Amino acid sequence: MNQYFATVARGLEALAAQELEQLGAHSVEAGFCGVSFEGDRTLLYRVNLWARLPFRILMHLDQFDCLDADDLYQGIKAIDWSEFLTPEMTLSVNATGKNDQLNHTHFTALKVKNAIVDQQMDRFGERSDVDTHEADLRIGVHIDDNGCTVSLDSSGNSLHRRGYRPAVGAAPLKESLAAALIQMSGWQPNQMFYDPLCGSGTLPLEASLKALNIAPGMFREHFGFETWLDFDQELLAKLIQEADDNRLDALPAPIWGSDRNPEVVDQAMINAKNCGLANHVYFSALDLAEVVAPADSGVVFCNPPYGERLGRDSDLGAFYKQLGNVLKQQFKGWTAFVLSGNKQLSQTIGLKCAERTAVLNGALPCQLMKYELY
Repeated sequence: MNQYFATVARGLEALAAQELEQLGAHSVEAGFCGVSFEGDRTLLYRVNLWARLPFRILMHLDQFDCLDADDLYQGIKAIDWSEFLTPEMTLSVNATGKNDQLNHTHFTALKVKNAIVDQQMDRFGERSDVDTHEADLRIGVHIDDNGCTVSLDSSGNSLHRRGYRPAVGAAPLKESLAAALIQMSGWQPNQMFYDPLCGSGTLPLEASLKALNIAPGMFREHFGFETWLDFDQELLAKLIQEADDNRLDALPAPIWGSDRNPEVVDQAMINAKNCGLANHVYFSALDLAEVVAPADSGVVFCNPPYGERLGRDSDLGAFYKQLGNVLKQQFKGWTAFVLSGNKQLSQTIGLKCAERTAVLNGALPCQLMKYELY
């Protein structure tokens, strides 16, 4: 059994812990901005392929007392790096955290790199090059009080970058947050899903991936663990084949998205095509004023502009009021979820909120508001 740590957005730890348990993880424990768990190599590959909420899956290597730069250097050099790294491979080091003596992450990362390449020079007379973008081995060190934790990043690029979304709108929602919001809402695939402010389509696409049981990692070019010395090509191929066999052929209920901007709708359609959903999810160019409910019941989900990055000068108050009117008049019998990062604006929706959940969108405190539209 190896020890792993899934990094997640703050506030989503409990939700991510639940997801990891469902994927077969052992000894799952939610922490700060992450979840620790245990499992074998199969689980590591499966979590990278299937988990919708984490950013990265780190494999724990070592932990040692670390007061200063000398402790750090000696502790790193005591690890046998030849098990994970040959001089022909490239490496990168990402440092987080600090203590009194090690209070600059760039210096910490440099010290770690020096210890590793010095060990290689002692043993082989040659050393790995540093590649900050596409390293064969990504090493993470975290300094916390007087300790250092060393791990390997098995994911490579952040897992929230699914790979299906080269086209994004002006203020895109991270795919992992969209998946988390859908999870929080309790939406079930047998309910119709409609986003009348869909932008580049992230919410409808994440809902479709969930409804069709498609692993979000299926669209990535590669994972970090694929360049590890112990990479098992056959195991990954088997898990990808299993995931392919388990996807559904049709949505249990329709999933729609619309937006007033035809160019953004084109982006959404490109993204849908990239993840094989072009024939499943329906996108249209439609002004909010023209929106009507396409069914008697379902879940309407939207992420209107907050005034942080979009439309600061426009009258967003009137827009939120219009959103409230459309929901009230057109979506009777539906449940609505609105993510807002602006409390004043959300009050102008003019509907009675049944439930509020605090959520962070990046660093911005937001609320996911639920409305029962009787």
